[in-house]
Amino acid sequence: MPSASYLTMAAYAAGLVATLVLAAWLTPARWWRRPNLRAAGILVAGTWGLGALLMSLLPAALPALAAAPSNAGISYTVYDDLNLRADKGIGAQRIAVAPAGTVVTTTGLRDGDWWQVSARIDGKIVRGWSSSLWLRRAEEARR
Repeated sequence: MPSASYLTMAAYAAGLVATLVLAAWLTPARWWRRPNLRAAGILVAGTWGLGALLMSLLPAALPALAAAPSNAGISYTVYDDLNLRADKGIGAQRIAVAPAGTVVTTTGLRDGDWWQVSARIDGKIVRGWSSSLWLRRAEEARR
């Protein structure tokens, strides 16, 4: 299916052609020999009106589908002790601390630099929000 911008251009081009045909048919031939403001106004108004009419007859654009989170399920290694928080931001309650070297997995939810991750801490899975600045991909971890 052509993109919406091509359909828009085609609708207004068809509106221009229809305006020219109607103007040539409905006005005296001498009237179009010299450019004048009235002729330009008829072309602009006719093109806009007929183009808008054609656009209203076209199907509405489909809403963009939300893409699946690209970072869901990716494992990262904690760079330094990492605070897992109940919500995004440094003001949110700290629910756990993941020690350096802990492997965390992203859930796919993110808000800027804040990512929701899950980690195994003291034998149980904890899910919380953390700053992505403290995470390293497994191959980037300090040795």
